[in-house]
Amino acid sequence: MVSVQRVLAGCVMAAAVGVGLPAQAAGNDDGQVKLGVLGDMSGVYSSGFSGDGAVAAVEMAAEDFGGEVLGKPIEVVSADHQNKADVASATARAWIDRDGVDVIMDLTNSAVGLAVQNLASEKGIITINTGSATSELTGASCTEYGIHYGYDTHALPVGTATAIVKNGGKKWFFITADYAFGHSLEKNTRAVVEELGGSVVGSVNAPLNTNDFSSYLLQAQSSGAQVIGLANAGQDTTNAVKQANEFGIVSGGQQLAGMLVLLSDIQSLGLDTTAGLQFTTGWYWDRDEDSREWTERYLDNGGTTPTSPHAALYSATMAYLKAVEAAGTDESDAVREAMGNKPIDDFFAQGGTIRDDGLLEHDMYLLKAKQPSESEGRWDLATIERTIPGDRAYASLAESGCPRVAE
Repeated sequence: MVSVQRVLAGCVMAAAVGVGLPAQAAGNDDGQVKLGVLGDMSGVYSSGFSGDGAVAAVEMAAEDFGGEVLGKPIEVVSADHQNKADVASATARAWIDRDGVDVIMDLTNSAVGLAVQNLASEKGIITINTGSATSELTGASCTEYGIHYGYDTHALPVGTATAIVKNGGKKWFFITADYAFGHSLEKNTRAVVEELGGSVVGSVNAPLNTNDFSSYLLQAQSSGAQVIGLANAGQDTTNAVKQANEFGIVSGGQQLAGMLVLLSDIQSLGLDTTAGLQFTTGWYWDRDEDSREWTERYLDNGGTTPTSPHAALYSATMAYLKAVEAAGTDESDAVREAMGNKPIDDFFAQGGTIRDDGLLEHDMYLLKAKQPSESEGRWDLATIERTIPGDRAYASLAESGCPRVAE
């Protein structure tokens, strides 16, 4: 049976500054395998990206693996980073120095993901970002132990922006989350739009966890843009879409483009609001029989929403544990090497590979939200319009900008 410990970030931080705490060597084969889920447990990304659903995915994978690896029990700990890089870093430091955590996963929020990846790598600990999106994780900020698993800001617009521009939506205006993720997503989407002959007529930055998008939407409405690109995610996206509909923006002829939309967002907004919306994802629960079978078990085992980040966490946990088994140790260097040498071929990523820059390269999917009359169940919300091969969705290894690749 898997031992599961819920840890509040504040408690971990308080303990981390105490004196006389015994430090455990990072990344060593110390007789335990401890998985840390460091996510947004209560904020803007807690529903489809992180939260209880993320913890449930990791716990389910650990239990499916048998509850132990190399004869050692698997323990899952979790904490709320509160969407603050300093809180996340303090928690990660305490986990590594005091608690012997072997791998840190989830890390939803790109500022958090970048900070923890850098800190953990300095201490020789593997991180697996499943919720962060910025391509910087495997670009200029890549590290020896950092893995980016599921999607990034390069792959997302390759599907969505390409489809919209080719369908005539060539003049864009961006409403952008004002931190690393939003800026990276806008930059990558701009590149796709302009490469296809479109243009960007303006943009505006909005703080994370914005409740009132009225001023930003009015700027977009008056810009003359055909497409309003929402370079945000989670509750920020759903708030922006709801308010755009209240202002009559879509009925007035402008199109909304959600650059990072999850199935949980479609359900929250309802098909009456989202019907016809196209979005790109790394996985869809109704893609094939294996995905449907996993989704049913996940929801039966405490899972909350069958979204791509939650599925990615399960897949990443299994990949990590299989690498520990193959390496014969949970020492970070050996496990990271084993993860890079072993293809990821499961319900989530068929034929995927973890590259030298840490990116999981795998197929992406362009989805289209169904009409209300087409839906046959709670999660029957979209159809797969197109499969985007991994080598087209992601920047090539040579183009990644990762300095380690050039070494």
